[in-house]
Amino acid sequence: MRNLMLTAFFSAVLTTATAWAQVLSSDVNGDVQAPTGTPVAYVYVASTLPNSNTNQIVAYTAAANGSLTPMPGSPFPENIYSMAVNGKYLMAASLSAPDINAYNIAPDGALSFAASTNYAQYNAPPPGCGSAGQLFFDHTGSTLYVQEFDGSDACTNTVVASFAVVKATGALTYLGTDVTGAFPGLNSAAYLIGNNVYAYAAVNSACMYYSFYGFQRSPSGLLNDLSFQANLPTPPPGVSRYVQNLAAADPTNHVAFTMQPANPPGCAPGPLQLASYTADANGNLNTTNTYANMPATSIANPYDMKMSPSGKLLAVAGQEGLQVFHFRGALPIKAYTGLLTSDPINQMFWDNHNHLYAISPNSGKLYVFTITPTRNGMAPGSPYTISSPADVIVQPLPLFGQ
Repeated sequence: MRNLMLTAFFSAVLTTATAWAQVLSSDVNGDVQAPTGTPVAYVYVASTLPNSNTNQIVAYTAAANGSLTPMPGSPFPENIYSMAVNGKYLMAASLSAPDINAYNIAPDGALSFAASTNYAQYNAPPPGCGSAGQLFFDHTGSTLYVQEFDGSDACTNTVVASFAVVKATGALTYLGTDVTGAFPGLNSAAYLIGNNVYAYAAVNSACMYYSFYGFQRSPSGLLNDLSFQANLPTPPPGVSRYVQNLAAADPTNHVAFTMQPANPPGCAPGPLQLASYTADANGNLNTTNTYANMPATSIANPYDMKMSPSGKLLAVAGQEGLQVFHFRGALPIKAYTGLLTSDPINQMFWDNHNHLYAISPNSGKLYVFTITPTRNGMAPGSPYTISSPADVIVQPLPLFGQ
């Protein structure tokens, strides 16, 4: 039963947004240059071995121009899927047990096992049903959040479990769980705004089940449900409302959402559009965007959306490929690039030096793009062939928290 649950969940994960699993520092102008020859990031990809159900971690060192070099010791024989990094540890959900494994990140990026924590022991009813989905840290890297999917008749909820990271060992201390519900059921990460207190997510299932989600981070690190208000953009004539889905937060107090025209219980004709919201001091969200000034995307079936560390660029990926937009805080989002690739893109992450790393399980590729507010293109050597990439995470350099 557990294997069936995992299979169903992985399918859901690969068609939804993914975690804010990096702890990032923001560049000032969105066009940072690293000295030539200086590594700027470590890139880790959970890759499924050919003709196997076993994963491994394929690791690379990224140069200032975005080119990748295989890391010594890679691939690491770790059977994991979802990953998150905080500058000291790589956390990953095990495929063989209901565990979150912690791996030390060495100065050269190499991984070594540090600790393992059974997250299912805290689920109800014990011994716990459900499987870890997306993992994500708060901005300090001190608290890890595990989005869990309960896929049996007895366990129909999804939850976000909070764990404090023991810095010295990588072990996790359970803080508590927030139940996010059965339908539509949150199956993507929440994104913390710059104050590291309020976090947001959204889901949409065929314009029938849809919802905003809000969380408030307590001083202990525990994520609790947030009761908040959020308006919707004015829809076009003949459309009753927009339905929100993927979310991404900038370094201050703004959150982007994808918006699908809808006449519930079904979707309405029209392209997916992008809206910008502002969070107030109490966590309420407000937008002044309308159908007339929200940009349309070329992505009709989105899987992931990620904000650049500067908050100036917004990447949207899905079945149709990958596209990048100018993000301008509370102002309407502005069109920028066309499709940078037409390969389906399931997940992506930025580093702190204008590089966007994206995986395409369908084509078996890892893409690297160099993107600033004024220029964009493929990095040297991209794309890279990789066996069934299932998950990617990027650790910006220099390392911190060691």
